[in-house]
Amino acid sequence: MPLLLVAMLLVFVLVVAMPLSLVQRYRMGTSRRRARGWVATFNMAGLALSAAMVLVGAALTSMWVPGAFTYTAAGFVAGCIVGLAGLLLTRWEPVPGALYYTPNRWLVLGLTLVVAARIAYGFWRGWHTWRLGFEGGSWFAASGAAGSMAAGAVVLGYYFAYWAGLRRRFRRHASRR
Repeated sequence: MPLLLVAMLLVFVLVVAMPLSLVQRYRMGTSRRRARGWVATFNMAGLALSAAMVLVGAALTSMWVPGAFTYTAAGFVAGCIVGLAGLLLTRWEPVPGALYYTPNRWLVLGLTLVVAARIAYGFWRGWHTWRLGFEGGSWFAASGAAGSMAAGAVVLGYYFAYWAGLRRRFRRHASRR
């Protein structure tokens, strides 16, 4: 009976909650928002801590998964570059006393699809590798874990660069008042 409940919970998460969370992420990522300095600072600090932990985790993982740190670091740098492009594509609305911004819909959709595709590919690749077996090495390395870490690092890099740029833009806007 408990095994059946675990299986039902897993199906619920994969079939209902995951797609719903991706749709909500897209909706929230494309909404018009007011820039606030403390929010940008808080998010940037949290993302810097997260990026450091991901890179340390990737360095440790590279003992078992070849290329994990290299892929993760490259993904973070690529995400930072995409984040800078996102700042250029953002619609800025400076009004007296406030700064509003609306992120680019296509860029947010692209990042959401990268995450969704990598989750789906990770499940498929893991299942395929587990089912058909693999030649030497570990199952974890053969399942494409380094690519999943890189995809996560792209998203981290994007948001880190985006919030850092938003914070800088907010400070410039606030200093003009």
